[in-house]
Amino acid sequence: MSRKSRVLLLGALVSFAGYFALAVLATQQHFFAIDLGTRWWIKLLRYEALDLPFALVTELGDRAGLIPLLLITIALLWRFNRVWAIALPVLMVGAWALQMVTKWWAGRPRPNDDPWGFPSGHVLSLVVFFGLMIWLIATASTRRRRWRVLACAACVGTVVVVAFSRLYLDKHWLSDVAGGHAVGLAYLLFAIWLVEVAWTARPWWARYSAAREGPPHADDRPTAVPDRDGVGARDERPARNRESADEAQAR
Repeated sequence: MSRKSRVLLLGALVSFAGYFALAVLATQQHFFAIDLGTRWWIKLLRYEALDLPFALVTELGDRAGLIPLLLITIALLWRFNRVWAIALPVLMVGAWALQMVTKWWAGRPRPNDDPWGFPSGHVLSLVVFFGLMIWLIATASTRRRRWRVLACAACVGTVVVVAFSRLYLDKHWLSDVAGGHAVGLAYLLFAIWLVEVAWTARPWWARYSAAREGPPHADDRPTAVPDRDGVGARDERPARNRESADEAQAR
């Protein structure tokens, strides 16, 4: 097993264990004091002018915000990474199904007594979506480091702001938000392993990738040139590299 596989699977296992512990403790109200204290503290921070901005921001984790983001991202990924362009909608449908199952299993009410509070579905969905964006940005290239850091920070900031909006609008307890982070991260890491390790390691995928790349360019094919003794010898260097070496010797 490669190092990448071990890191992804171990991270998924640890995150899921954290979620499971949170779920068991939350359903038995072991976090009630922390949740209640956080709710009281946030009520002190409430300001009427912030109600509408947070109500708009929180929609990023709902269908109204996620579907446009998903469509735009798929269109962009189709040019650069078709594997994830195809896998992303499946990933998000799976995240929706996961939150339905986990909410039903926990059966914990929200602070406003609405049902299905644990874990936060908004946070779970955004952790999966923006977590994948962070992964793709961080692993895409080693160039333009400043741009990649800023993009990753923007993704993290969006998740944090939406998570806080769920608390501010009294839609979730703090433990609901923590549970959404944990199970969303576990699901995301396992999905990355499934797509980038298990799926792309299949023999048919290697053949498909080779077919997409096409035959080697004419300039990259080995060429036969005479050696110093005038006897023909096969030069295994690509023509472009050979020409560069010849120019350097001429100078």
